[in-house]
Amino acid sequence: MQPRIPPGKGLQETFAPHNACFGCGPANEKGLRIRSVPEGDKVVCRWRPEPHHEAFPGVLNGGIIGAILDCHCNWTAAWHLMRLRELETPPCTVTMEFTVKLRRPTPSDGELELIAWPVDVDGDIVTVESELHAGGKLCDLCTGRFVAVRPGHPAYHRW
Repeated sequence: MQPRIPPGKGLQETFAPHNACFGCGPANEKGLRIRSVPEGDKVVCRWRPEPHHEAFPGVLNGGIIGAILDCHCNWTAAWHLMRLRELETPPCTVTMEFTVKLRRPTPSDGELELIAWPVDVDGDIVTVESELHAGGKLCDLCTGRFVAVRPGHPAYHRW
C-alpha cells in the first residue's frame, strides 16, 4: 500500500512541516521551500526561482541548483525507503555525497522541473539520480547517496 500525500502538498509539508532546512524546510521563511511530489516511480518538484537566486541576470546560481537537487534527491530516497519498508512515515535521511553536473546555464525566468528516482538500495543507503529541466531543456544532472540515520545522529529527530 502506498502512503497518501494530501492534494496540493509535498512530502516535506506532509511529513516534516516543522523542518527548517534551507532547501526544503516548510518552516524556513527565508529558505527555498521546494515541494517534492511522488508521481509514479519518480518524485517531481516544480519550483520557480526569484531574482535573488541568480548568479547573474537570467541565470540561476550553481549553489542554489545544488541545494534544490540535494534536498529533492534526499526526499526521493526517504520516500523510497518508506515505501520499500512499508513504513507510515519516512525515515530521516541525510546526504552522504552528491555530484551535480551543470550542463548548460539554467534560466531563472520560469518554472523549473526536477525529476528524481532511486537506482540502488544497499541497506540504509539509497542512490538517487535526477534531472533539472527548464523550458523543456535538460540543464543539470545529479547523482547522490543518502543514508537513513539512527538515534544518536544529530539529524535523527529533525523531521
